[in-house]
Amino acid sequence: MAIRAENPWNPMTMKPPPRLDAAGLKDLAKAASTQKCACALGPCAGWDSMTEDRWPASHMTAVGSLREAHPDGDQAPGSEPTFEEFHPQGTRYESALAPIAPAFFPYNRCDVFACNRCQRVLLRYTEFGGYYVDHRVRALNADLVVDAPLPDAAA
Repeated sequence: MAIRAENPWNPMTMKPPPRLDAAGLKDLAKAASTQKCACALGPCAGWDSMTEDRWPASHMTAVGSLREAHPDGDQAPGSEPTFEEFHPQGTRYESALAPIAPAFFPYNRCDVFACNRCQRVLLRYTEFGGYYVDHRVRALNADLVVDAPLPDAAA
């Protein structure tokens, strides 16, 4: 089954891809192929570092984003997405079994892509360190997508 983007990101128009919630992300994952791709990505079951020269941009279509949308298109002052992670079963960030919780780090900084060759759906974000930039990719797994709300900041 082919993934069809209703609003694929087009750098010529600069119209961003649609924002996805957990339900939309899970639906997209269920429609995706689970076949292995012959591209340089590999399985990407957990977060894998992916240099720009390995990212098959010509085969990728942006199909959504998990980033919080703001009316002015920019991040509102004081509204930085959380760096809190969601691991209720004791998994860790790099685990292939870690839940995919869109409200939590690093998913709240992800864009969602579909491979035009194998129809897999992938999450991608950029880790910014003091002296480096590291693009990271994880294959989307519908069984791991959860709609976990952020804890109440006032509690």
